[in-house]
Amino acid sequence: MHSERQRRQYPAEFKRESVELLLRSRKPAKEIADDLGITANMLHRWKREYLADQSTAFPGTGHLQTPEEEQIRALERELRSVKEERDILKKVVSIFSKDPK
Repeated sequence: MHSERQRRQYPAEFKRESVELLLRSRKPAKEIADDLGITANMLHRWKREYLADQSTAFPGTGHLQTPEEEQIRALERELRSVKEERDILKKVVSIFSKDPK
């Protein structure tokens, strides 16, 4: 008999609280993940998403309420990307503008 494993879905609040616990705790991620009944890899992935942008982390599977909210989210992603590019360019300029001695 073939048993299909269903993919579990976790509420955004559970993910957020799990990551916050990881960030506050001195326990290893593996131990926290075991306590929560999830894998350490999953907890690390959630942490990356959370630290990338807390406001848009774990949006869920459904669509956003309005087109305006979708546009705001797209603009936030674009702004984040532009800021990263700006920071990289600042570093490059500072490296090349130093006086060689």
